[in-house]
Amino acid sequence: MRSSTGRQEKANNADRSRNGLSTTARPALRVQKRWQPRARRVDTAIAPRAAAPLSHTELETALRQEALQAAQRGDHQEAIALFTMILEQNPSSARDYNNRGLVYFQSGDMERAIADYNQALALDSTLDSVYNNRANYYATQGKFLEAILDYDAALNLNPTNVRAWLNQGITLRELEMHDRALECFDFALRLGRLEAHIYAERGRTHHLWGDWNAALADYQRAIERLLLPNTATPGGAARLRLQIEVWKDELLAPLESEP
Repeated sequence: MRSSTGRQEKANNADRSRNGLSTTARPALRVQKRWQPRARRVDTAIAPRAAAPLSHTELETALRQEALQAAQRGDHQEAIALFTMILEQNPSSARDYNNRGLVYFQSGDMERAIADYNQALALDSTLDSVYNNRANYYATQGKFLEAILDYDAALNLNPTNVRAWLNQGITLRELEMHDRALECFDFALRLGRLEAHIYAERGRTHHLWGDWNAALADYQRAIERLLLPNTATPGGAARLRLQIEVWKDELLAPLESEP
């Protein structure tokens, strides 16, 4: 594309030629134009368009994903800040009160954790995961009866909540109700998830109840499950493996000391 200056010069030259016509022919003068780069043509069909703004729901989903990723990295403050942003925009989100409460619990802020769990249940009393999380809080505080009642509530709402079965079994073992604890672990194993962790905790229960052969067998099963690919365990496979080795050493130490 030529510049507007070039077009104006051409128009002026044409006018001067017309005005200067006479009966005597004169040679036309060619005006040399300065070269200018041609403007690039933009195809409107492929021109980039501004991205449409995120809807409120899309923004909330994106923030929640970032918060969950921060929690998985152990960045509790970042996760809490992001969940707080969501709750400021959507204060009726029981799931996000539960999520933030869990991060508070993991960071050791028990007072804020229980406050968020209670708020989540006040908004929606049908969330089994909240009852399980609140039960874990009660168990760490030594409030075992309250913990058992909340685990029962979680399992009444969702009998396939494997974490509630696992955690209830651990709590019953703390109460030295080993037979009932074993029933919880046996049922949890039928669900086909978190098997390494369940075998480890069931082995510990056999160990404390005096059935050392059953304990060693379950510890070995747990280790074998940890070696499988894509094994998901709460807290990570490495930490669970270390815990199993500590329990095994504790079990075998008296046998190794005998003459």
